Amino acid sequence: MNEELKCPVCGSLFDDPVLLPCSHSVCSGCARNILVQTPEGGEMPAHGRAPGTPDYDYLDTDKMSTHSETDSGYGSYTPCAKSPNGVRVFPPVHRHCSITCPLCHRSVSLDERGLRGFPRNRLLEAIVTRYRRSRATSVKCQLCDRNPVDAAVMCEQCDVCYCTPCQQRCHPSRGPLAKHRLVPPNPAQCAVPGLASAAAARKLATCAEHEAEDHSMYCVTCKTPVCYLCLEESKHGKHDLKPLAAMWKQHKCQLSQALNGVSDKAKDAKEFLVQLKNLLQQIQENGVEFEACLVAQCDALIEALTRQKAKLLTKVTKEKESKLKTVRDQITHCTMRLRQTTGMMEYCLEVIKENDPSGFLLISDALIKRVQVAQEQWVKGALEPKVCPEFALNVSTDPLLQAILKLDFIQAKADNPNAPPAPLLQLEKCCMQNNSATLAWRITVAPALPVEGYILELDDGNGGHYREVYIGKETVCTVDGLHFNSSYNARVKAYNSIGVGPYSKTVVLKTSDVAWFTFDPTSAHRDIVLSNDNQTASCSSYDDRVVLATATFSKGTHYWELSVDRYDNHPDPAFGVARVGAARDAMLGKDDRAWAMAEGGIAKGSTVGVLLDLTKHTLTFFVNKEQHGPVAFQNLEGAFVPAISLNRNVQVSTILLSLLLVTLFGHTPSPASSAIQRSVRKPAC
Repeated sequence: MNEELKCPVCGSLFDDPVLLPCSHSVCSGCARNILVQTPEGGEMPAHGRAPGTPDYDYLDTDKMSTHSETDSGYGSYTPCAKSPNGVRVFPPVHRHCSITCPLCHRSVSLDERGLRGFPRNRLLEAIVTRYRRSRATSVKCQLCDRNPVDAAVMCEQCDVCYCTPCQQRCHPSRGPLAKHRLVPPNPAQCAVPGLASAAAARKLATCAEHEAEDHSMYCVTCKTPVCYLCLEESKHGKHDLKPLAAMWKQHKCQLSQALNGVSDKAKDAKEFLVQLKNLLQQIQENGVEFEACLVAQCDALIEALTRQKAKLLTKVTKEKESKLKTVRDQITHCTMRLRQTTGMMEYCLEVIKENDPSGFLLISDALIKRVQVAQEQWVKGALEPKVCPEFALNVSTDPLLQAILKLDFIQAKADNPNAPPAPLLQLEKCCMQNNSATLAWRITVAPALPVEGYILELDDGNGGHYREVYIGKETVCTVDGLHFNSSYNARVKAYNSIGVGPYSKTVVLKTSDVAWFTFDPTSAHRDIVLSNDNQTASCSSYDDRVVLATATFSKGTHYWELSVDRYDNHPDPAFGVARVGAARDAMLGKDDRAWAMAEGGIAKGSTVGVLLDLTKHTLTFFVNKEQHGPVAFQNLEGAFVPAISLNRNVQVSTILLSLLLVTLFGHTPSPASSAIQRSVRKPAC
């Protein structure tokens, strides 16, 4: 469970961890480092100390970032200059402070207590202490005054480790100490200096607002332990209150039950790993055997067959490598998931061992959810091999000599004269729009048996393997989500009850260089109002609502602009990109499926530019042709859709649609350049 005990910010074992509202923990020092603050009604003061002003140490807000991104789903924490005493120095200006969890990117504003308002995660601190103690490589004598040497024995009754001289001097094997049992020192049992004192200093938690009072009840509504003074102050008067001990036992029982389920899945995963490793060996053996048979058959054929040998060997090798890669990927994925599950299980078991009810209840809900989610990850089919060890390839040595040049592997279903003929792709009905392709085909010769369906295949846009994109009875198909500025090869074949017919001729599909898109009414929240051919968006609700665009980007460099047509009463529009499954009823960037820039320097008539560079995997924002801060997000991988979030007081329109900068200019120019400033609008046709 080593990874469970590491701080997500510093990567080291937790040191004095605090519990964030999202149930994740960070070191208290790291929490100070990732705070983000802005002065009320003004700009962030310059780094350092203003002339003529006294030192003012914000102990809870050192290492602030000058660019707050708490509204965009991710908080930055940029190191900055420190004062001589090691703390960031600011003039005494009132500030709004917030902290963003580095794991779930959830932001929370701090009250007047600052970081002291977050409870200490005492259970995690205790588990880290025990973990460090168990990982100690050697046990030192606890009675040596200077430079303690390795301990030779440990007294089970005294629970003290002695070197040989100290044992003879302080713990002789005579008198009243003769009955004490001396055993070899055990790092897990002997107290390690520093760790032992920390463990001894632990005590039961007291109320955060009434430090002299112990917790006696648990507020189910607030999900926090409370004392009797909190109840007398009527802060939880109408809340659901339960006895602390009863809720402690109930949540422990729930966590234990959830662990039982995930434990069974972990056992199945271990067995599945053994199965995958055996499968890997079988594929390797069968592949070698198949290659040997193929070489023997090819060597027995005439010279024309020999010219085909290299091609056939290449196909077998690719098939074997494809299977091996699939199995290796499954092994890697399953091993990683099993390691995470096992670490979480060990961590949960250590949490259950703790006797701190209030501390346990602070994290039990989150742990129960994590365990349930971990159990759901082992869905049916996740523990099944994706490939079989056999090679469904056969070589026929019976054809006549003139057919040797056409020799190839026989497909799973042998050619049959009653199988459907090759379809004809109707080029006059095929078309491309943006990154979507529409293809149409027909059968030119009536087959002996009726056609039951068609199989449409496209390659990956780089001349790679074909993959099936459609299977059905229709003779027209539209394929969405292709890469922009790419060429795809497409082919189709028919099948019936007898077998699969041959492929049609291959056609080449070229996707658009420029991404034309509008706001997508099918993906918009019901409160979003679209007009101007879906190029203008507004909102009928005072709450934030999200709408996505009609284009998806997965490679290349793209830049688009939006204009702010209406901006009343300080709304909070957000601009950026999102996954298809991003939340539609919250500000863009509040979940882990969207990346956005909230308002900043925006007014009516402003132009907001978005630069999505999937070559460098970055996202940058521009306001009125000027870059808005540094690169906002990095390490972006996958497919992204342009998106915005609005409320009732703002209206936004697209004025510059996405340009593939690499295609147009051969490099990635600044969006402020004259070439980019030209508005590109969709033609009327």
